[in-house]
Amino acid sequence: MAGSVLALGLVGVTLTLGAGLVAVGGAAVHAQRVAAAADAAALAAADTAAGAVTGEPGTRARQVAAASDARLVHCALDGLVATVEVERSFAAFPVRAAARAGPPP
Repeated sequence: MAGSVLALGLVGVTLTLGAGLVAVGGAAVHAQRVAAAADAAALAAADTAAGAVTGEPGTRARQVAAASDARLVHCALDGLVATVEVERSFAAFPVRAAARAGPPP
C-alpha cells in the first residue's frame, strides 16, 4: 500500500513538472515569434522611410506586424532608423518586443 501511494505521488510530481516545462517552452517559442514580428515591422518601416517601399512607415509596420498576428504598439523614426514595439497575447498575458532597423552608422 505504501509503495502504491509513493508511486502515485511520483507520477503526480512528474506530470506537474512536465506540464510546467511545456508551458515554459510554449512561452519561449511565443516570445521568439513576437521578436521576429518586431524585427520584420522595423525593417518594413525603415525600408519605407528610405524610399525602398512606397507608403507611410507606420502603416507599413502595422501591416507587417498584423501579418504575424501582432499589434503595433509604437513606431518612431529618427531619420532613416525605425524603432518599433509590437505586442501579442499568450495565455492572457501580453508579450512585447521591440526592434530597431536602419542603415549602418
